[in-house]
Amino acid sequence: MSGAGTGKGKRSAGLLLFRHTDQGLEVLLGHMGGPFFARRDAGAWSVPKGEYEPDEPAWEAARREFQEELGIAPPDGVAIDLGEVRQTNGKVVTAWAIEADLDPAAMVPGTFRMEWPPKSGQVQEFPELDRVEWMGLDRARAVVVPAQARFLDRLAEHSD
Repeated sequence: MSGAGTGKGKRSAGLLLFRHTDQGLEVLLGHMGGPFFARRDAGAWSVPKGEYEPDEPAWEAARREFQEELGIAPPDGVAIDLGEVRQTNGKVVTAWAIEADLDPAAMVPGTFRMEWPPKSGQVQEFPELDRVEWMGLDRARAVVVPAQARFLDRLAEHSD
């Protein structure tokens, strides 16, 4: 979620952590920070990800952005390529899934700065992700950015 703009032609890469529990498969999603998403739930959750330049490999960007967004090193493990999706804003997102069990309380999200309120001349700092939660696939599908639900479907197919 780093960077600004309309998303047209932009590329993001991220890591979707998953774990197997007694309740089934769970994924780790982040609630997007800042005033636009503060009161939203549906469509306000995302795979921890961020933009990268064309000369940076997507895998390296995914690992870097995980560190920047969550404030902890990305876990090692077998990476499952979940492919890419195009969001409604035109941004292409590439993701990998890694099985890991991290404590959301240990995460210290990165921040971004923006003018808020609009046209006020005041610049405020907001967390990239204001909450990070483990959730089952049904809840995840209900709240994730709609295009990213395909990552959940691909992970579920791989885990069957």
